[in-house]
Amino acid sequence: MHLGVNIDHVATLRQARYATMLDSHNVEPDIVAAARAAQAGGADSITLHVREDRRHMQDADAFAVRREVALPLNLEMGATPAMLDFALRLKPDFVCLVPERREEITTEGGLDVAGHLEELRPLVAALLANGSKVSMFIDPEAEQVRASAAVGAPMVELHTGRFANTLGEERAAETARLIAAAELAHSLGIEVHAGHGIQVGNLADLAAVPHLTELNIGHTIICRAIFTGLTEAVREMKSAIAQYQW
Repeated sequence: MHLGVNIDHVATLRQARYATMLDSHNVEPDIVAAARAAQAGGADSITLHVREDRRHMQDADAFAVRREVALPLNLEMGATPAMLDFALRLKPDFVCLVPERREEITTEGGLDVAGHLEELRPLVAALLANGSKVSMFIDPEAEQVRASAAVGAPMVELHTGRFANTLGEERAAETARLIAAAELAHSLGIEVHAGHGIQVGNLADLAAVPHLTELNIGHTIICRAIFTGLTEAVREMKSAIAQYQW
């Protein structure tokens, strides 16, 4: 099981104080240092989301991580012409297409691939031709899995937000949805990842989902890092994941 570590909230912390003075010599925390710390803890890739409003990660952050960190880079981005242009210049190893709304605090659901087939097909093709492997961040729904295959995406990342924020019978129902979506994606030859709200405490339930090859986790690692240090937080997550049969 691969672990992709999302370091967006390191940038969130930086922007809280330095958003208007990023050219200051005093700016911290350092995004590249965060990526290297995650690497030291065993991260298999680095994920960062360059949003349209640049609320946390900036263009320069993405280019610096791409240039200076010897790990695969996974760029999360909205499916817009401007972000496509950015991705073509950055040339990340992976691109995960996500929905974006300016008023949201974080990504709140999956991309409606089925409702935007014609717009997404050429965008996916351009990214693939540029050397980036493309993933669609989708809710665990059969329609969205099939649509991801239809636009040519070789990977999907199943949105685990509802799974993570429920317990009991609701958690069981969400787990069943994830299992069905993963089974379908696998049958269509699509690589299956998962992300959003994953914590050490819900890994046991998530381990029931078959065919997962990568978990993308950020917020809980950054939260834990406040107390343990980022390297140790990633090491703890890797160890916790390894306890389960994936």
